[in-house]
Amino acid sequence: MVGRICGTGAYAPPVFASNEDLENVVDTSDTWIRERTGIARRHIAVEDTAVTMAVKAARQALANGKIDPEAVELILVSTISPERVLPCTACEVQKQLGAVQAVCFDLNAACAGFLYAYNTAQAYIRSGMYKTVLVIGTEQLSKLVDWTDRNTCILFGDGAGAVVLTGEENGRYNMTAHSDGRKGEALTCRTDGKIKMDGREVFRFAVKSVPECIRELLEREQLLAEDIDYFVLHQANRRIVEAVAKRLNVPPERFPMNLEEYGNTSSASIPILLHEMKQKGILKPGMKLVFAGFGAGLSWGASLTEW
Repeated sequence: MVGRICGTGAYAPPVFASNEDLENVVDTSDTWIRERTGIARRHIAVEDTAVTMAVKAARQALANGKIDPEAVELILVSTISPERVLPCTACEVQKQLGAVQAVCFDLNAACAGFLYAYNTAQAYIRSGMYKTVLVIGTEQLSKLVDWTDRNTCILFGDGAGAVVLTGEENGRYNMTAHSDGRKGEALTCRTDGKIKMDGREVFRFAVKSVPECIRELLEREQLLAEDIDYFVLHQANRRIVEAVAKRLNVPPERFPMNLEEYGNTSSASIPILLHEMKQKGILKPGMKLVFAGFGAGLSWGASLTEW
């Protein structure tokens, strides 16, 4: 049995900080940020939290998939920015959705988090334990950002994305995932501190590891890069996405991007982008998609799914 995505949802807070706004905070410029990251603005949660954003994205995904909240059997939430440690974000989401039958837990794999949660959902569905799973990525990174550090404050934004998976007998799915804790100091955040990042090291890691794991996945499935309709990558940096496309020898238009609007939303980036693609009518039945996530840990991976 394979989990097929039947519904998607996304939410971004209405307040945003443009590159011009950041010019008044740190030594930077709109041109400098755009050239190095591709980001123009990032949404900031003022009244929202990781929970409220997750709930809004989840409600949209359930409505989009025509799934009653009480039919959901498992809720997985990926986040590194929960409102509180206990109860977990997934249980708070369950309460507000009225998904009274669902088992709930959170997962932390940073920017690879949604991918890892998606793979976890697929494993539960394949085992036969659950058939209807809600997977959410939600982040309020603005509270973890050091707004005096121009190397990180320009990158991150807030938002949430969600997908609903239902088990089907026919479908296609495979995955590959890796972690290397030896290099974890490249991207850190203490519970009592702010995000710190070695940007050059993270860039080198991403442009090398992501194409490698995508090739590994395609080899497992006996597919070529040209067989994939779209590569839906974590939206960290335009240069990273373009470098991955180049190394795979794939036209950049098959690597959709929306980071100009949202910046890096960590766990939320892939499902937000996926929802936008669905809303625009880009995704057609039978299309082959590769999701790829990468980030702190260091952790990275890729998953093949059929739309």
